[in-house]
Amino acid sequence: LEEWGFEINPYDWCVANKQIKGKQCTVVWHVDDLKISHKDADVVTDIIKLLEDEFGTEEAPLTKRRGKIHDYLGMVLDFSKPGKVMVSMIDYIKKMLAEIPIDMEGEVNTPAPKHLFEVNEVNPEFLDEETAEIFHHYTAKLLFLCKRARPDIQTAVSFLCTRVK
Repeated sequence: LEEWGFEINPYDWCVANKQIKGKQCTVVWHVDDLKISHKDADVVTDIIKLLEDEFGTEEAPLTKRRGKIHDYLGMVLDFSKPGKVMVSMIDYIKKMLAEIPIDMEGEVNTPAPKHLFEVNEVNPEFLDEETAEIFHHYTAKLLFLCKRARPDIQTAVSFLCTRVK
């Protein structure tokens, strides 16, 4: 990207910007996924063409998705409202709830009930290895969820993180 005149953002090395046709073109990436934005869709097409010529092959062409709504890493990113992005993870939540072991199911009125931080330090009950592994797995999934689309559960999830060994 730098060879094409883009400047890497000094605060986030996974963001590059370039002024094209008087407007900012931004390329954001995570591993091998890119999001390219510019006011003029033809500029995005030109950048995609450059990337295809540089990195695409006949055997492994680049995958492209265009539009206002994208499914990415369990998130639905909706850019349909000007100046806003909406992040939803409903399918991620449904899948997680469908997979959770039956003995871990339950309901509460709030993600942070009064007893949330109560821990039996005197006579703690430890989980067996298999249950501890499941607990760790779902705590990690909840941490991913709360940092992207459900900040309302961060307090409860942060406490769960302290219980993972």
